[in-house]
Amino acid sequence: MDISSLVDTVLDRSVVLGYGKPGLYLRRRLPGWPADDGRMDGKVVLVTGAGSGIGLAAAAGFARRGASVRVLGRSPERAEQAARLTRERSGGDAAGEVRPVACDLSSLAELRDFTERFRRQEDRLDVLVNNAGVMPDERQHSPDGVELTFATHVLAAWALTDALTPLLERAAPSRVINVTSGGQYGQSLPVGDPQSEHSSYNPKAIYARTKRAQIVLTEQWAERLRDSGVHVHAMHPGWADTKGVRTWLPVFRALTRPIVRTPEQGADTVVWMGHTPETARTTGLFWHDRRPRPTTYRLGAKPDDDRTRRELWDHVAALATR
Repeated sequence: MDISSLVDTVLDRSVVLGYGKPGLYLRRRLPGWPADDGRMDGKVVLVTGAGSGIGLAAAAGFARRGASVRVLGRSPERAEQAARLTRERSGGDAAGEVRPVACDLSSLAELRDFTERFRRQEDRLDVLVNNAGVMPDERQHSPDGVELTFATHVLAAWALTDALTPLLERAAPSRVINVTSGGQYGQSLPVGDPQSEHSSYNPKAIYARTKRAQIVLTEQWAERLRDSGVHVHAMHPGWADTKGVRTWLPVFRALTRPIVRTPEQGADTVVWMGHTPETARTTGLFWHDRRPRPTTYRLGAKPDDDRTRRELWDHVAALATR
């Protein structure tokens, strides 16, 4: 292992240094930091959860590179606001166009209507970023009776990927990027209980569990789409100072404030993954700070067995197609 890889690995295993600003600062200065690969003129990008935080930073980053960006908000008003903020932050004559699109991702009916409209209106989709997130204080359910965190993080991402695959194939090599969390290392998939309905409700644990589910589904989608030219990856942004962290994790934010990343720093790898040739030569990987990472660690939760992984896929597919 060369010195750059050794330092990178030590940062990753330390968590505190690797997930905060020091990790990104140091990695950018190591030999071999992956380069940016130019503009994205003519590319179409869809970003969910684009109204603030990492989603907004990613949308602005893609627009700055010349991509034509669709920013998705829960309502037309939120989508318009997200588009305005994206335009303000991307700026300049070289920025790509930004269009608002609206959908309540927790609703299967709205997802179906949205994806039908999107397929009619768009000729291609080069990058799909599944970023939208929630962490309700108490157990809630979607209009379809699905646990809300699961509906937003897992079911919606699956349904969007499934419905928009024809547009992604038309733009191949294209990318699906699922934004997860380092917290997934502490959770395994719940055996026989994909939505965690039979366990006591802990918002942080359920959040992390659904992020683990996103990684498992990323790997499964990658296998299913391997010969299609659609490359499916997951990533985690480290500890970023987003609205979600400020709202749902105030104690954590207070403890990590000296080293917490900006949303732009958290979104750096998302934007890089959307245009680098590296993510079009591989598929099914889990990234952080422009490098693939293990999906499990020896000191974290145990790997999920094949039966539980299949159970998750079958459960989500049944929900999405009922």
